[in-house]
Amino acid sequence: MERKSGYLNDSFEEFTLEKSLDFESRTTYFKKGVKDGIPIALGYIAVSFTFGIAAKKAGLTVFQAVLMSITNLTSAGQFAGVGLIAASASYLELIITQLVINMRYCLMSCTLSQKLDKDASLIHRFLIATGITDEVFGVSACTEGKLSPYYVYGLFSVAMPGWALGTLLGGISGSIFPPRVISALGVALYGMFIAIIVPPAKENRNIAIVIVVSMISSLVFTKLPALKEISSGFRIIILTILISGAAAILFPIKGDNDEE
Repeated sequence: MERKSGYLNDSFEEFTLEKSLDFESRTTYFKKGVKDGIPIALGYIAVSFTFGIAAKKAGLTVFQAVLMSITNLTSAGQFAGVGLIAASASYLELIITQLVINMRYCLMSCTLSQKLDKDASLIHRFLIATGITDEVFGVSACTEGKLSPYYVYGLFSVAMPGWALGTLLGGISGSIFPPRVISALGVALYGMFIAIIVPPAKENRNIAIVIVVSMISSLVFTKLPALKEISSGFRIIILTILISGAAAILFPIKGDNDEE
């Protein structure tokens, strides 16, 4: 009985230690996500401030604008939605427009699902997919090694409130600022993208090549007569599939099995 009791005590201690280390690991990932998410939140406040103003001008209340930001979290989709609401568009037009504009998030979610830790449950994957944005995807994709769900939750915990806060401030006090200031705030999002892609491009020549090709291709699609008629949402999807597919073939990333 004593031997059995000792075995149970040892097993319990090992289980407790394992859970403690697991909790510490999750907390570390979460804190790192919060730290990396602060610049995203600051950029979101500036950009969603502009959205709050646009929503108020379209006839939405401040509460409705903030609720839209909390439940949607998609800048292009929200601006397009507000424009359609102001134009008294039908629900069908609104649904189709949002589907086209936000379809790129399907591609982003698929990409991050390959980077997630293999032990990440389906619930974790669903929760992460719900809060994916361009910036969250960019930061998550640039992390070294496997991606922890708790790191992404850390990003969400500051990025999402930042987007909602900016909308609230814009809806309440947006009319105070002159148009030039409001227009300048919208540039913050582009600065954020540059800050995300430049560091990895400096370290990896292949990434730099993909970025340059993406920029040139996007410019071509907006200038050529036949291609510029394609909506921006479909344009992003087409370019993403073509360029990422070509990059995967030309610059394959070796996995653990390949190294062995």
